[in-house]
Amino acid sequence: MESLLTVERRLLLSCPDRPGIVAVVSGLLADCAANITSLDEHAEPANGRFAMRVAYTLPSARAQEAQSRIEAQLDGEDIELRFSDPATLPRVAVLCSSENHCLTDLLWRFASDELRGRLVCVISTSDEHRTAVAAAGVHYHHLPVASRDEMSAHEEQLLELLVGKVDLVVLARYMRILSEQFLEAVSCPAINIHHGFLPAFKGGRPYEQAHERGVKLIGATAHYVTAELDEGPIIEQDVVRVSHRDSSDDLRRVGRDVERVVLARAVRAHLEDRVVRWDKRALVF
Repeated sequence: MESLLTVERRLLLSCPDRPGIVAVVSGLLADCAANITSLDEHAEPANGRFAMRVAYTLPSARAQEAQSRIEAQLDGEDIELRFSDPATLPRVAVLCSSENHCLTDLLWRFASDELRGRLVCVISTSDEHRTAVAAAGVHYHHLPVASRDEMSAHEEQLLELLVGKVDLVVLARYMRILSEQFLEAVSCPAINIHHGFLPAFKGGRPYEQAHERGVKLIGATAHYVTAELDEGPIIEQDVVRVSHRDSSDDLRRVGRDVERVVLARAVRAHLEDRVVRWDKRALVF
């Protein structure tokens, strides 16, 4: 009876473009009695790259066989393959500062299974969110940092809590710059939400800056964190139209709404294995 159990798997593939890739993957899956439930692909002549996302079901007894045969057939230095099991929920940590609008939204989305991951901890430079996080049944860690001089010790504390224990870090208005050394050591992707349609209004007082410049659109950008500040591959963006009648407080309220939605979309796309990174770009299937 065990051999009759059907399981779901996902494959993300990125490689140099050439004829027959789709046929190879679909043929090997068919040989292993797999049924493809979703297939998205993109080829780009400008850089000669190809990317594909495949979701499929197959007998559990043949899941490893299918993966091994695809890996063997598509083996190569410039080929990236990532298999995943949707039943295994990725472990997620959220980092934040005093602002709580993105944190509160994420707590609700994880609790309601809108985001298919396991929120294992919240780490904040502020102690203001302890009650709300505890009410959600999530571990809370308060790690204050008062100045840039303290960031090295702060990052060491973060690494003790994160390395080997999480699969994704989400910066939910964290308001600190993580070092290149930290990003290498944490060994998992990190997603940040930025208060703007990058590049725009970096630094402090973004909504006051926007009001002073008379902006007509308020936007937000979610991107992967890299060593270059706010230069990581963009996963999701959105904008809302505003006018001269809106005060800086109005812009802040609108901006927070956009930030919540954009960050949630980006986290969902990552957790559902819909993002392929090409150097400075992100393809979202």
